[in-house]
Amino acid sequence: MDSRKAFGWPTVAMAAATAFWVLAALVGGQAQSSQGREQACCVTKHDGKRDERLPKRAAAAAARFAGRAETLLAAGPSSKGDWGLLIVDAQTGETLFEKNAESYFVPASNMKLFTTALALAKLGPDYKFHTTLETRGTISPDGTLSGDVVLVGRGDPNLSNRKFPYELKEEFDGPPEKVLAELAGALVARGVKEISGDVVGDDSYFPRERYPNGWEIDDMVWEYGAAISAIVVDDNTVAVTLTPGEKMGDPVQASVAPLTPDFMLQNDVTTAAPGSKSDLTLTREPGANLVPVRGTLPAGGASRKLLLAIEEPAQHAASLLAALLVERGVKIDGKIRAVHVPETDATPRTILTEHVSVPLGDAVKLINKISQNLHTEMLLRTAARQNGLWSTPEEMLKTPQEFYAAAGIAPDDVIQTDGSGLSRHDLVTPRAAVTLLKYAQGQTWFAAYYASLPVAGIDGSLQDRMKSTIAAGRIHAKTGSVEHVRTLSGFAETPSGRRLIFSFLSNNQGGKSHEAADALNGLCVAMMEEFDEAPTTIAPAHERVKQK
Repeated sequence: MDSRKAFGWPTVAMAAATAFWVLAALVGGQAQSSQGREQACCVTKHDGKRDERLPKRAAAAAARFAGRAETLLAAGPSSKGDWGLLIVDAQTGETLFEKNAESYFVPASNMKLFTTALALAKLGPDYKFHTTLETRGTISPDGTLSGDVVLVGRGDPNLSNRKFPYELKEEFDGPPEKVLAELAGALVARGVKEISGDVVGDDSYFPRERYPNGWEIDDMVWEYGAAISAIVVDDNTVAVTLTPGEKMGDPVQASVAPLTPDFMLQNDVTTAAPGSKSDLTLTREPGANLVPVRGTLPAGGASRKLLLAIEEPAQHAASLLAALLVERGVKIDGKIRAVHVPETDATPRTILTEHVSVPLGDAVKLINKISQNLHTEMLLRTAARQNGLWSTPEEMLKTPQEFYAAAGIAPDDVIQTDGSGLSRHDLVTPRAAVTLLKYAQGQTWFAAYYASLPVAGIDGSLQDRMKSTIAAGRIHAKTGSVEHVRTLSGFAETPSGRRLIFSFLSNNQGGKSHEAADALNGLCVAMMEEFDEAPTTIAPAHERVKQK
């Protein structure tokens, strides 16, 4: 994710610029002027006033980092991509280094930094989602419910079997439909034995927009691109499990769990020779009910599990709820259906039972640690919903725009089309990301926000990165990755106790997937080593040298 404008950066001092180019040449990192590469910028800012002298120590640190950065970014495929870098001192706002800090970049999941901050600011860390079973009917003494049973979703992203709070890794307990099973059990406990009406999934709390602008058609098949709805059961996914036979030519067994009306699986997978390589192709056209899967699995090999996205979450949830009720002996006389727009019937519904979610602070921690796309979209829409229903996506996005303005992010530094960063139409600047993070650390909800960020070498999407380096346990940052994009923005806690805020964004990356990530790791290590010192203070007036 990444960038938005910030606090009015001071101009580059000539001493820093000179030191940058000299050291960059010495270490072999050539200046990239023709491709819009910017010079390093190192300044001192304190209490809104610019120091008249650029401290030698700060200039030397900036120059050393600049040389190391140029070497990292000039290596191999990384040199062909575009890079935007910004590092500031978290306490003083001093800009320690910048490169293309005001340029646009596709942020990928660095966009989640913006959306989760918006949600915490708008809703608060203690906010809880309420999912209800409702009816306009009554329950007779013999257990007949006269009317529909309506499952009303209000944006809870965790109607699943996840365990909370998140600690180091994602954990599960019970079946994926655990929450719906609890709701069904509570309804039966009220004495319901028969439903004379329908079982309805009502996701009208959000206007219907399953896929934001900029999501690609391939995304929609898999769990990371699941359709958006005010009802989310187990991340709006089902699991397809393929199990090969013991010998070549045996049929491959296929199962879908939980069963869903969303699609039918056409199993054309066969068992190949033992030790052969798996070769699977799954195709789902938008709106298609038939999903063919073809290919081979090696004889005697392990089962393969594929998580497929649901295209109609409300209908899927209603079907699953109905099946759970039938399992508990409830007779359903009506049909199973979905409602996507608010009903015109003004007769109030009675709440039969409800599920109350974990606090938002816990939900945000899961989102940023594992980079959960669908959950982030739920938070964006829940925050916007506090201002009422919207008629277009553009109208919905006025809510985050107002928040960014309040956070001091410069106009047009964020072009946003979704909440998660899966859209290739999102654009942000490194300055915007740093401004957001600096604003966040002064807010009452910052503790929950900071705790949600992956920690290098410890957990989340940074668990396996920067181990055995100075950055391990000290980089708290959000990763971002879509094709040709790798990003990292967050906080660095140096051994001396200095906190840095940074945003490193890269676009147009080719090569193998690890090379840009390796460069980002190297930038973090260099940042920790070169800027590990107490924040620079302003020299006494008689010692200052006026800049020319």
